[in-house]
Amino acid sequence: MTLVVIIVVLAIAIPAVAIGVFSRRQKRRLETLATTISEPAAPPLPTLGERLSRSRDALGGALSRVFQRGLGDETWAALEETLIAADVGVAASAQVVARARESNPADASQARQRIRDELVALFEGPDRRLHADGTPPAVIVVVGVNGSGKTTSIAKLAGRYRELGAVPLLAAADTFRAGAGEQLRIWADRLSVELIAGSDGADPTSVAFDAYQAAKARSADVLIVDTAGRLHSDANLMEELGKLVRVLEREAGGVNEVLLVIDGTGGQNGLAQASAFLDAVGVTGVVITKLDGTAKGGIAVAVEKDTGVPVKLIGVGEDVSDLLPFDPAAFVDALLDVG
Repeated sequence: MTLVVIIVVLAIAIPAVAIGVFSRRQKRRLETLATTISEPAAPPLPTLGERLSRSRDALGGALSRVFQRGLGDETWAALEETLIAADVGVAASAQVVARARESNPADASQARQRIRDELVALFEGPDRRLHADGTPPAVIVVVGVNGSGKTTSIAKLAGRYRELGAVPLLAAADTFRAGAGEQLRIWADRLSVELIAGSDGADPTSVAFDAYQAAKARSADVLIVDTAGRLHSDANLMEELGKLVRVLEREAGGVNEVLLVIDGTGGQNGLAQASAFLDAVGVTGVVITKLDGTAKGGIAVAVEKDTGVPVKLIGVGEDVSDLLPFDPAAFVDALLDVG
């Protein structure tokens, strides 16, 4: 075969091979693309209204029925009763209805909007940020009664900090409840977060102290301390909790947050809890859990109105992502089924 023939053959063969390789790669890529497009899309995240559906259906639905009566005295009295039934609280309900009525709404739609605006106004003023300023590690102590969702909320909070790129460290200072430390350890392992724990029955203040020293040594950004769930009426246990907070204040030069976790399904009992913990340890913020499982989401209004302590976070599900910053306007809109 002459050189000219060889050159001609190669000139034809090489592009053909290249085209074949490209075609196979393109085919595989198109097949992959076709498969991806054919896969069902991930379902959208539920809205806050959907997460609060029980409260929304109860309160929003009740308001709709009440407004069918017109805007007479009977309607305004029924509106107040409806808000009280949703655990908004007697004083807050009376205030909201009185101010809405004084605005002389022209129809039911305007009246509903006035109710909405007055509820949102009750939440105006407090700082709802979680403070983690100062020299690290920031210290967050989490308190609450047994069964309030405290340990789960701590895990969700640690998960939020991880998502933000911070390094959290957990302290299992609930050394009295059997299995409390193990429950937190399961969460810590799941989130790849370090945990400092003591043996069952150990002094919780010592565990918190050791955890703070570890957080400093390991350059953690935030220390989140789980404490023993206790009845708010137990004076001795409340004093012990106060001691733990004082030791951390001494070591850290201050505690950034003391968060009280309240079970949203517990109704007005949350008010007594908030008041007692506020007296014992100076609560700086409230976390209301299980709001997806109650028809009485108005407890958020009552807690803040009666104690002056801001609601900072709400729990609306079981996933780590279901601990949400509290947005008063969005919350009220979800409760009233507005928007």
